[in-house]
Amino acid sequence: MKKYRVNEIFYSIQGEGRNTGRAALFVRMSGCNLKCPFCDTAHHLWNEMTAGEICDEALKLTNGTPGILVVLTGGEPTLQVDEALVSSLHETIPNCDIAIETNGTHPVAKGIDWITLSPKDIFVPRADILLTNVNELKVVFDGRHPIPSYDNIKCHYRYVQPCDTGDATLNTEIIQKTIDFVKSHPQWAISLQTHKYLGVR
Repeated sequence: MKKYRVNEIFYSIQGEGRNTGRAALFVRMSGCNLKCPFCDTAHHLWNEMTAGEICDEALKLTNGTPGILVVLTGGEPTLQVDEALVSSLHETIPNCDIAIETNGTHPVAKGIDWITLSPKDIFVPRADILLTNVNELKVVFDGRHPIPSYDNIKCHYRYVQPCDTGDATLNTEIIQKTIDFVKSHPQWAISLQTHKYLGVR
């Protein structure tokens, strides 16, 4: 029976992108094919869990609440998430929407309801993007790396998200540069990590 390397599972509020504010169960996978300088996942920590065990934990944390958002994230979740896990989550949590946050370098499993593409090619050389049709495009902006147009990617929403460096002064500078970028490129909008302002995970 297949087991997935799960870094953590928790129930909170989606703080980023189009689904900001929705009740969300996060299933964070360990492991990634890239090494981004701002990554906040401890990839060396995981528990091996079957799809059934993941679903049992999901039910325990959410009490089976219908209509929630299930966010498959990482690391890079496409390295592990398959149709069997997606199907099990759909069957376990009534009327849920399953979202995935991916760097776009691997195909996405069937059954995903919402794809957030967060490309890292401006930070990591040779991070070739395979996905070209997604729901939202969300680019981390550090104020230094120019943001490509990504004209080849079809999406409903385009976001730039200020990079949280852990340095308050630098963060303020990055936020101002993000505002300036959006004012000059109105096809983009700002995505803030609102969960940090709310004081939740």
